[in-house]
Amino acid sequence: MTSKTVIVLGGGVGGLSVANDLRRRLNRQHKVVLVDKTGDHVFWPSLLWLQVGLRKPDKITKGLEKLLKKGVELVRGEVDSIDPVAKRVGVGGKTYDADYLVVSLGAQLAPDRIPGLSDAGHNLYSLEGSVAVRNFCLGLDGEAKGTKLVVLVSGMPFKCPAAPYEAAMLMAHYAQNNHPGTGTSVSLYSPEGGPMGVAGPVVSAGVKGMLAQRGVDYYPTHQVEKVDPGTRTLIFEDGSEATYDFLAYVPPHVVPEVVCEAGLAEVGGWIMVDRESMETRYPGVFAIGDNTSIPLEMGLPLPKAGVFAHGQAQAVAKTIAARINGKGEDGVFDGHGQCFVEVGGGRAGFGRGNFYASPVAQVKLHEPSRRWHIAKVLFEKKWMKQWF
Repeated sequence: MTSKTVIVLGGGVGGLSVANDLRRRLNRQHKVVLVDKTGDHVFWPSLLWLQVGLRKPDKITKGLEKLLKKGVELVRGEVDSIDPVAKRVGVGGKTYDADYLVVSLGAQLAPDRIPGLSDAGHNLYSLEGSVAVRNFCLGLDGEAKGTKLVVLVSGMPFKCPAAPYEAAMLMAHYAQNNHPGTGTSVSLYSPEGGPMGVAGPVVSAGVKGMLAQRGVDYYPTHQVEKVDPGTRTLIFEDGSEATYDFLAYVPPHVVPEVVCEAGLAEVGGWIMVDRESMETRYPGVFAIGDNTSIPLEMGLPLPKAGVFAHGQAQAVAKTIAARINGKGEDGVFDGHGQCFVEVGGGRAGFGRGNFYASPVAQVKLHEPSRRWHIAKVLFEKKWMKQWF
């Protein structure tokens, strides 16, 4: 059997999953190569706990070099170019050829697209920003009155649809329990018509109720236009304004530039794939995770979330292994997913269902309880142990 090479671009949830699964399914004569810019894997769901002092950065970050023990080759470096026809990749000035290519580069965070945003607040979707949120929460002055904490979603789409809502509720719980009576408020502004609308109206209403129960002031259909760091003011497209004392934001998301240069996506768009196989229009080239877009019947795209990237990775690994091995069935991603919704106080809600259902997603949301919080803790432990 001729030796084959599979190159996986990106060491996030999707890339890590597909590389490990392929290594398990393929004979060692075949190469599995993982390309990652930093060589580190951060368990992003735990950033929410980091933001309120329940985790430390080194406990949720692992070096990808441990994958080498499993026979996955690791290449550190920026992806400079992708040729989807030749299945050729440029990394740090070097060229790598593949028989199969999996693009899992994620969404690029672009706070500079909103004037003033990067100077005004802290990025909820970064380690540095999450540490800044933690330091602010831990340093809240019990004597301060009327501190305004604002969580801002600055554009659509964004990954992990529950994350900003969870962050707001966790901050509210922290302030209420550690600094009661100070009048510290938490507000959330988002361009969405309702929280997690892609999961359907029942789930959206359920999350909105959770926000209200925990004292978070929620302002939907508010698209920020610019931010004035000097006066700490958010200016929205409808002309309204809001002030803040501390700002934590979800930045605009865009597809990585190298993906557009490769012709895999249009500028301002995302990689289009077959929604079951995750194969692009280029045979043997697959794309998974946040750099893709899968339209749903309800008019919204499939959410960008780790649970979907993981499911897509499993399907792609099965398909590539079947083609290389000459036996077995292709994998199919069926649109099922689940999500924890942390609300504070050791409690979490839990949603699960079929996002490919017609005409709208069929998702059930379970009320917050200690059970679901413990389940997320166990999931975190399982994930870190399974892959590393």
